[in-house]
Amino acid sequence: MRILMAAAAFPPFMDGGGPVSAMLVAKLLTGAGHELRVLNVADEAKDEVFDGIPVRRLSTLNLYWNYRVPRPAWKKAAWHALENFNPRAYAAMRREIRDFSPDLVVTDSIENVNVATWAAARGAGIPVCHILRSTFLLCWKGSMMKGDRNCAGACTSCKATSIGKKAMSRFVDGVVGETDFIIARHTDAGYFPHAERRRIPGVVPRLMASAPRSAAVGRPLNVGFIGVHTPMKGPHVLAEAARALAGRADLRFLVAGSGQGDYAASLGAAFPAATTRFLGWTDPNDFFPQIDVLVVPSLFQEPFGRVIVEAFAHGVPVIGARSGGIGETIEDGANGLSVPPGDASALAAAIARLADDREVVARFSAGALSSARRYLPPVLAASYGELFDRLVGRRGIPALATQGLSR
Repeated sequence: MRILMAAAAFPPFMDGGGPVSAMLVAKLLTGAGHELRVLNVADEAKDEVFDGIPVRRLSTLNLYWNYRVPRPAWKKAAWHALENFNPRAYAAMRREIRDFSPDLVVTDSIENVNVATWAAARGAGIPVCHILRSTFLLCWKGSMMKGDRNCAGACTSCKATSIGKKAMSRFVDGVVGETDFIIARHTDAGYFPHAERRRIPGVVPRLMASAPRSAAVGRPLNVGFIGVHTPMKGPHVLAEAARALAGRADLRFLVAGSGQGDYAASLGAAFPAATTRFLGWTDPNDFFPQIDVLVVPSLFQEPFGRVIVEAFAHGVPVIGARSGGIGETIEDGANGLSVPPGDASALAAAIARLADDREVVARFSAGALSSARRYLPPVLAASYGELFDRLVGRRGIPALATQGLSR
């Protein structure tokens, strides 16, 4: 099958887990024998093969493409307005669809490549599948948070700035979410009314551990955190739990990652100095072998939480907050433990339980490694393949629904 995959973010640009996830899906699809072309917005237009994947970089279709760089307020407002339907993106995607003549269009996130891609595909009679990575379609910030509080639903301003995104979602034939949580968050709000829904979690390329961890006896239990040092990721909750356990000589805390601003700068003083080591930015493959258990204390309602399945692939069990989709990945008492988000006392109790009973850690390690097998390429390729075959069976859907859109 010929698949045109429009990705909001793709390596070498690395900003969070999105580009990694998009690359892993691209490799999964090519590994399954599909003929793939990735479309991605970048600083300059060019065709290249990146790590074995054919990629066509398009010059920015909006006012700019890198929305992480500070911009004037007027320019941000204009960027967000165009994300509801960008005529320039519509024309570009019509051209790319004609050029590649795909059997299926896949959008992996939608920022910059634009919701107009869905209308362009429908206008060409090509079925389209969207992969959800965030709540950008619902919330202009993409986080559904105000301050340190999660939003129960889209606020008035987010609804007003997402009208076009919601309208364009009617052209999507299939929607994939890494958790049921992220799918329901959109469909409950009226998005993707005609789409077949499928939960397909994120992929891990391979098992990184050949066997479960043995019980860590005669040394401290190494408790790890890896990620961006921001309030929404909750490292301060782990710091509070660590302070509550500061009198225990059988615990060590390894904190990887980095951040900006006063919050990140203050994090070092929040952990007990005698039992904590800050590693800075660290390759996950170097980090996981150093720890016995990973803590994911997110306050943010995570759409998935890729770091959890990466830990499982290393045979590392996880203590995670029940935030968003995290609860669908952690099986309490099998591959880790779950605690209420923001509850430092409950987190401290969970860590203490594992420090007191190292055989439980070993049992959870075996459970984590077993769980990781569900996220391997052959398993998930079969799930994508079954869905894509169904969607391609709809090829030739009427293009009349897009009449009136700019050409």
